[in-house]
Amino acid sequence: MGSDSEIERTAQKEREKKKLLALAPIAKPLAGKKLCKRTLKLVRRAAEQKCLKRGVKEVVKSIRRGNRGLCVIAGNISPIDVITHVPILCEEANIPYVYVPSKEDLANAGATKRPTCCVLVLTNPTKGNLGRRNKKS
Repeated sequence: MGSDSEIERTAQKEREKKKLLALAPIAKPLAGKKLCKRTLKLVRRAAEQKCLKRGVKEVVKSIRRGNRGLCVIAGNISPIDVITHVPILCEEANIPYVYVPSKEDLANAGATKRPTCCVLVLTNPTKGNLGRRNKKS
């Protein structure tokens, strides 16, 4: 009985090791286990509130327009050239960013089926009831 849970734990540790081996060399600052879990939870809540921009093109467009928030970038992107300019844009705009180990986990948290390179969690919603209330006031 107890051996099944041990097997599951070892399998999970192996999956985590594989994720860390697939990381890009520029994936710094990389979120630890606890911070990664909290970050993905934040992304999940932002997706529910429609405060999320998904994908490199949308994130870059939002940063250039002056939107503020937290940029979450996947660390296992290949080719790496797809996201190398995003941290530079974030630093220029004084937007904090963090890397998470897996693009698949980031996509699941962001309520999409396709793996996502990066997301921008906005401080103010742009769509939905909350966004309309902010525009009126």
